[in-house]
Amino acid sequence: MKRKRSLKQNATRGQTRSNGKLRIIGGDFRRRQLPVLDLPGLRPTPDRVRETLFNWLGQTLYGQRVLDAFAGTGALGIEALSRGAAHVDFVEQDAGAAAQLQQNLDTLQTDKGHVARQDVQAFLAQPPAMKEPFDLVLLDPPFHQGLIDTCCEALETGGRLAPEALIYLEAESSLMPAPPENWQLYRQTRAGETTARLYRRESP
Repeated sequence: MKRKRSLKQNATRGQTRSNGKLRIIGGDFRRRQLPVLDLPGLRPTPDRVRETLFNWLGQTLYGQRVLDAFAGTGALGIEALSRGAAHVDFVEQDAGAAAQLQQNLDTLQTDKGHVARQDVQAFLAQPPAMKEPFDLVLLDPPFHQGLIDTCCEALETGGRLAPEALIYLEAESSLMPAPPENWQLYRQTRAGETTARLYRRESP
């Protein structure tokens, strides 16, 4: 059986290639450019979408714990580190993408990021151990694989979210997520075939 990759791809963009560079758009690492592997379907979240997201988040990132699930290039998590996040856990199953992401963190000389080469659903199924819960989750799974709702449920029931955590979902526009009832939609925008949503968790 062919192993599914945790790379961002769908039927319309699955054959696209990255331009080879990830540009950080704000914060301490602003304007730094990092290499991105030339893999089918691997692409950074576009600058415009990232800028919109981090405008939504404002100054809330300082001192926050962040999960970048299905990290791919790590564009979202690295941007969060650049803007003051205390720590980011990157979860990416593809060996090459995970190795490049670790190399980019080394290039930035930051020890605030940890790369786990692992399937996201397996990661979320593990007990959270002694780690503090996440204040922000960045969830951008491969399109058309039905992963959004199962991951949202695992986040909510697995004790991984802070009481008022923010959860960012990036999905195909044809999909209407069904998040837990105590997640309130806070912001939403659409860019082409992608819809980005930011939810705020309320303690159940």
